[in-house]
Amino acid sequence: MSTREFDVLIVGGGLGGMYAVHRLRGMGLKVRAFEAGSGVGGTWFWNRYPGARCDLESLEYSYSFSDDLQQEWRWPERYGTQGEILRYIDHVAERFDLLRDIQLNTRIKAALFDELSNRWTLTTEEGEQFSAPFCIMAAGNLSTPRVPEFKGLASFKGKWYHTGLWPHEGVDFSGQRVAVIGTGSSGLQMIPHIAKQAQHLHVFQRTANFSLPAKNAPLEPEKERQHKAEYAQRRRAAYDTPFGISGHPPPTQSALEVTAEERQRVYEAKWQAGGSISFLYAYNDLLVNKEANDTASEFVRQKIRGIVKDPEVAEILAPKDHPIGTKRLCLDSNYYEVYNQPNVTLVNARRSPIVEITPEGLRTDEAAYTFDAIAFATGFDAMTGALAEIDVRTTAGANLKEKWNAGPRTYLGLMVAGFPNLFVVTGPGSPGVKSQMILAVEQHTDFIADCLTHMRSRRLQRIEAEPAAEDAWVQHVNAVADSTLYPLANSWYVGANIPGKPRVFMPYVGGVHTYRRRCDEVVANGYEGFRLRA
Repeated sequence: MSTREFDVLIVGGGLGGMYAVHRLRGMGLKVRAFEAGSGVGGTWFWNRYPGARCDLESLEYSYSFSDDLQQEWRWPERYGTQGEILRYIDHVAERFDLLRDIQLNTRIKAALFDELSNRWTLTTEEGEQFSAPFCIMAAGNLSTPRVPEFKGLASFKGKWYHTGLWPHEGVDFSGQRVAVIGTGSSGLQMIPHIAKQAQHLHVFQRTANFSLPAKNAPLEPEKERQHKAEYAQRRRAAYDTPFGISGHPPPTQSALEVTAEERQRVYEAKWQAGGSISFLYAYNDLLVNKEANDTASEFVRQKIRGIVKDPEVAEILAPKDHPIGTKRLCLDSNYYEVYNQPNVTLVNARRSPIVEITPEGLRTDEAAYTFDAIAFATGFDAMTGALAEIDVRTTAGANLKEKWNAGPRTYLGLMVAGFPNLFVVTGPGSPGVKSQMILAVEQHTDFIADCLTHMRSRRLQRIEAEPAAEDAWVQHVNAVADSTLYPLANSWYVGANIPGKPRVFMPYVGGVHTYRRRCDEVVANGYEGFRLRA
């Protein structure tokens, strides 16, 4: 079978891969992207569970590269549903004719860099081979679903589902006895919807998570008009914020500088307005000062106690093992209220762990349960899982799995020392998952595109991260994380949801504004930290 040759190969047909096709093709490069799904969209293609919705506002969570696109597209609600976001993504793919350079239903199993030919060769599961001097990994941060290895799962006589692999035709739980295992972001979104259908729903919670009200509503025409009139300024301003989201004035006070009454007033206003970024912006030290954070954490715990009528259930739902914001801060619509329904039962899976899945349902160390269906909301092998599924090597002997065996190491989250001409979009060590993801993939792809332009103009053929620069960046990422409260939580930011995964804090939490300035400095200093050669 012959090897087909391109200028750049892209792994992934989600938001990052799609923009990379558009941007690089506009430079006259011959590109090919590969997507395992039968459609584009990545996360939004696979995650079709009931209630799936973005937790960032629609007008922010969208591409900025085309003003015509952002002016013309109409978002019906404050927060986009999975279906609406996927319609938007399909529209972008059609409008910019992206599918002619995206190969669907294709999973990459191996990537090999040949030191002599200076080319990457990608091999698909079907054995097809594609070659190019450059390869971009845009496989996504939350694209490898984790189904827990419960004993007996294969024996279950009912049907089971995972939020990240949901049937495209949907699932009707009417009249069924259903278990939901997991109460992270997807679980919180899904549970109220399943509770409306199920005869009875048991929720198995190992770890309580903080959640704030989304306050979703139809998008007000005047708000939309005003936002679109200011799009150019807002997009620029977003790069100068910690989370890559404009419209939230940076806080200037500590939570400890004001009275308890003033804090209560501010937190209540944020709660009623809805949204997570706004709440974390209440004061300037909520993510760095435990005492300050305690005031916000206790406010939300008190809200939970006020909503949930059963005091014992409320205490199980009230998180006490991590500061608010140090795990993914969820948004919900009537999540806590659902536990007041007579057909919903909360099971404390930390106190009474699940022992096995049985043919009839499941068994904890205290009781046996009978179910018709089980829905796993158990998350993903975040940030490294997608690349770990590909055998990435070089003929010089470098092996990505081995290199990352003790935790991922990158320079700027963009490249890995020892792997020339291999770029990563929003990889570990970048602000990706701690920012507005579309802004993050655009910023990374633009960096890569500008770098390739720089190289072509100087007839350079190889770029790789210098080991010393990678070491320094990894140390910086860890130092920044250690200066915050983030490491206090057992979150997927440190791989805590994957048994045996090394505990390493993966995202860069110094903020989009700090990160972007660093990237600009690297370029201004002649791609400092990268080794470029002919």
